[in-house]
Amino acid sequence: MQDLINDIATAMANAEERGKVADYIPELGHVDPKKFAISLATVDGNVYSAGCATTPFSIQSISKVFTLTIALGQMGDALWKKVGREPSGDPFNSIVQLEHESGKPRNPFINAGAIAVVDAIMMGHEPKETLAEILNFVRYIADDDSICFDHAVAASEMAHRDRNASLAHFMKAFGHLRHDVDKVLGTYFHQCAIAMSCEQLAHAGLFLASDGINKPSGIRVVAPQRARRINSLMMMCGHYDASGEFAFRVGLPGKSGVGGGILAIAPGHGSIAVWSPGLDSFGNSLLGSQALEMFVQRTGWSVFGH
Repeated sequence: MQDLINDIATAMANAEERGKVADYIPELGHVDPKKFAISLATVDGNVYSAGCATTPFSIQSISKVFTLTIALGQMGDALWKKVGREPSGDPFNSIVQLEHESGKPRNPFINAGAIAVVDAIMMGHEPKETLAEILNFVRYIADDDSICFDHAVAASEMAHRDRNASLAHFMKAFGHLRHDVDKVLGTYFHQCAIAMSCEQLAHAGLFLASDGINKPSGIRVVAPQRARRINSLMMMCGHYDASGEFAFRVGLPGKSGVGGGILAIAPGHGSIAVWSPGLDSFGNSLLGSQALEMFVQRTGWSVFGH
């Protein structure tokens, strides 16, 4: 397995087309597009890594998997009154669908949906308390207390918040947000600005690879049915309007972020994190997607069979 991980890293290091970094968030625009990392954490406790797999990066929308898990733990199926479960077919920051659907976001992984999820888990608390809960949960599932927020990235997002603010105000106008918009957005931007390495991220995703249990530690994070449902949402919605293409090429539940990371889950096998900052036209890591496609071709770990 280590040989395979090394082969993928070598192939990606030699790739000429590397995509475009997310410079609309200025702090992310400074990241070196030549970086690449991959880490596989298996359900039996092994870790295989290559590239700069211990270098932290801004996980951005991958964090939405973790806040969704928290929200389902707090609210159960009542969460689905606030946010839907269908693919969007629109860009992650689109306002068009919100207008057609009376301010209810289509799924928890587009920006509007993730903002609604943050509003749900705040439960009347201040942003600082909610952020402590989110960070503690991520540290818990990754088994690593060194994980923290990148405050420079959060500040950069807050300074360029107009599109997300318009989504939040639109939802508020329809009665879908309970809390103050700026407090919800501040919480949301910090959540997206969690910095993790591929190794930490792969560990954090392990509970989704084994029916809700983090196998190496033996800790049950969620019930088996909930783990399967989170995986199904990742498969359908985890790559925005390119989710179908990712399912077609890779065949694993996955969640991307505009920081260039992707977390992919191979149920029964392990959790794979890749990072390459250059994005394709849909906002997904170009080389990260190619690396995962190569990984599945060599392992046969697609959920759709060999």
